[in-house]
Amino acid sequence: MQRRTFFSGAAAAGLAAAQTSTPSGTIKAGDIPKRKFGKTGVDVSLIGQAGGRLGMVSREEAKAVVRRAYELGLNYFDNARLYNNGVSEEIYGEVLQPYRKQLFLTTKSAIYTKAGATADLHASLKAMRTDYLDLWQIHQVGEMKEVEQIFAPGGSIEAFVQAKKEGKTRFIGFTGHRDPDVHKEMLKRFQDYDTILMPLNPADPHYLSFEKEVLPIAIQRGMGIQGMKSTGNAKLLSALAVPDCIRYVLSLPVHCLAVGCTTIGQIEDDVRIVKEFKPMDETQLAGLRKRAQRLSGPGLEDWKKNTQRAEATIYRDGVLNV
Repeated sequence: MQRRTFFSGAAAAGLAAAQTSTPSGTIKAGDIPKRKFGKTGVDVSLIGQAGGRLGMVSREEAKAVVRRAYELGLNYFDNARLYNNGVSEEIYGEVLQPYRKQLFLTTKSAIYTKAGATADLHASLKAMRTDYLDLWQIHQVGEMKEVEQIFAPGGSIEAFVQAKKEGKTRFIGFTGHRDPDVHKEMLKRFQDYDTILMPLNPADPHYLSFEKEVLPIAIQRGMGIQGMKSTGNAKLLSALAVPDCIRYVLSLPVHCLAVGCTTIGQIEDDVRIVKEFKPMDETQLAGLRKRAQRLSGPGLEDWKKNTQRAEATIYRDGVLNV
C-alpha cells in the first residue's frame, strides 16, 4: 500500500496525481532540525528519505522527490540493495552524487553470507556513485535461522566488520521488523553495532512491541536509533493523522525517522511537520496509543510474525474448522 493512500482505484490515483503536482516552491529550502545519531556523533535530520517506495513512481518522479528532499535540508538518505532491483540506489547516485559530502548515505544487504553481502556492497557503491557509505546495515533480519547464518563461519557479519575496517563504510548496523526477539538475539550476538532500525508507531506497543522490548536496549548501548513504518503503511490513518504518527515516533528517544515519500507534496508535508515539531508528553503519547489500540495486531502490522495465525486457522469467520 502506498504511504498515506488507503483509498482504492480512481480515488488513490487522483490523490497521487494531486500530490505530485504540488509546486516545489511551496516551502523554502534549508535546514531542518537534527539530532546526534547516537555514538556515531553525526548530526542527522529528524526525518530521512527512504528508498523503498521509489519504484512505485516513474524514475523521473522519484528523482524529483529525492532532489526536493535534499533541497529541504534532509541529510539522511536510506536505501537497500534489493529496493526496486537496485534502481533506487541508482536514483540516489544520479541525484545525490554532487552533494555526497553533505549527506549521511545508507544502504543495506539482505544476503547473509560474507561473499554475497560483499558483492552487494560493491554493487551498491557503484550504483550510488560513491567509494564509501556512511552506514551499511544487515537488512530485514526476521528469523532465528537468519541470525545463525549471519554469525556462522562465512556469515555476513564478517563482511560488515571487514567493510568498516577497510573504510568502505563508516558505521554498521542491522534492521528488521518481524520479531523483537530476533532483534534482541542480534544484539546479544554482537556488541559493536553502531545503529539499529526498527518499526515504531502508536500501535506497536500493543503487539510484539519493538518499543517495549528493543528500544530500551538500544538506548542503553548508545546506538543510533532509526524508526520506520510510522503510519503502519498508511493503515493507521483511519484512526490517526500523519502528523500524529510522525510526532509520536519523534517524541520517543530516537534520532531519525525514515519516511517513504513518493511525491514532492508528501516530503514537503513531512518537513513542515518536523519544523513545527514539539515533543509530546507521556499523556499525549498514551492517548495516541489508546486510539491506535483497536487497530493493533497482525492485521495492521502484517510485517510482524503472526502469533494469532494458529487461532485464526481453527476459527474462521466465527466457525470452528477442524
